[in-house]
Amino acid sequence: MSTGETFGRTIQLFLVDGKPTGLRKATIHGWTGVVLVSSQSTFASLTSREEVDRTGVYVLTGPDPDKQGMTRVYIGSANSVRERIKQSAEKREFWETAIAVTTSDDDLSKGHAEYLEARLIELTAQAGRVTLDNGTQPDTSRRRLPEADVANMEQFLANLRIILPVIGLDMLKPQPRAVTQTAKPVEERTTGDVQFEIRHKSGVQATAVEEDGEFIVLEGSEALTGTGYVQQSYGGLKEKLIADAVLIPHGADKLRFAKPWPFNSPSAAAAVVLDRNSNGRTEWKVKGSKQSYHDWQQAQAAKQEVAE
Repeated sequence: MSTGETFGRTIQLFLVDGKPTGLRKATIHGWTGVVLVSSQSTFASLTSREEVDRTGVYVLTGPDPDKQGMTRVYIGSANSVRERIKQSAEKREFWETAIAVTTSDDDLSKGHAEYLEARLIELTAQAGRVTLDNGTQPDTSRRRLPEADVANMEQFLANLRIILPVIGLDMLKPQPRAVTQTAKPVEERTTGDVQFEIRHKSGVQATAVEEDGEFIVLEGSEALTGTGYVQQSYGGLKEKLIADAVLIPHGADKLRFAKPWPFNSPSAAAAVVLDRNSNGRTEWKVKGSKQSYHDWQQAQAAKQEVAE
């Protein structure tokens, strides 16, 4: 076994009332952290739980009322998460999901919780995937904890990085390097990545890479506009990209990506590029070849089976 190998983790997701839309409890094997997730309709069930009357942190999340397609979050901490999360929820109308994070052995102090709150806000701001509803960003350097406690809280955060995406919240996930390292040439910051392309008969050309589960269309890529097709799935997303100047005018019937943009699937990226609902698995081809994204994936899977 090689040094630095990544190990699998066991996450237990417990449906408290037996319904997938009800209150959920998420834990990681060997970790004392407890994550409880509720909707507005199950919020009373959340706040009645014994674990929520403990020191911890919490997150309120929902659609951003000011930015189409964006998520807004509020992050807080308290000696009793139950009381504070109720107060915060009453003050905010945007939230649809409430997340409470405590421990099974109630071993978090007020200082621990405040450190976690400050770091969560800091990491969320750095990731830039959501809009923060917090008015100020606490200074983590003022949360003076013993060195051993800081190490423990950073491990706590590492577990939250794993568990939050599982329950549907990617607020801590760093942006792909193809998006953040724009000071470097494209070839340099996408070294080792397979590039995919669309070369449409209209003359529109687009290039993309896949990184950590996201499909990133690179700057300079083009997109059709005004085709007349009805986009049932991604029309709103394209309007948002135009409004945010990610897509800018480029000729009579084209748009251009002014900066790289991550999509959650090849189909979402293809739909924006081609201005119609599209199967991105067949539309995107490995650059310089006729091999589709789908066929490339199948080939990669076959190679892995042989290697194992």
